[in-house]
Amino acid sequence: MPTRLGKGKIGMSYCVLIVDDHEPTIQLVKSSLEGLGMRVNAASNGAEALLAVEREIPDLIILDVMMPVMDGFQTLQVLQQAQETKSIPVVMLTAKSGDSDVAQGWRWGVTSYLTKPFSIENLVALVRRVLEGTKPEVVADEVGPR
Repeated sequence: MPTRLGKGKIGMSYCVLIVDDHEPTIQLVKSSLEGLGMRVNAASNGAEALLAVEREIPDLIILDVMMPVMDGFQTLQVLQQAQETKSIPVVMLTAKSGDSDVAQGWRWGVTSYLTKPFSIENLVALVRRVLEGTKPEVVADEVGPR
């Protein structure tokens, strides 16, 4: 049975899962969040992400859309349908910035939608706000509900 760690100050005892098939993106996000004291797990597609979530429920998932095996929208659907995972905040981090893509993310319950290319500072600020439980503000490269 997966476990969720207790919440503490930002960085302390938070676990973030980054799901992206682009290794440089994973490494950039991972090093930035680990620099804040967070534990970061990574998966290169949705199927790997679901296996990672079975091992440990993260406090936040950063999810790309375009990936092999199982894309981000398919992964989000599975997460939203399971009682154990539907409350995990999900930040979509993707190059898919069309209106229909953004709308699909919001329909499936994303917490925020950030488009690539992105600013690592904006992503880190967004992660902080989500983990601290405050409503994310719209930042330069973040796309809000339409």
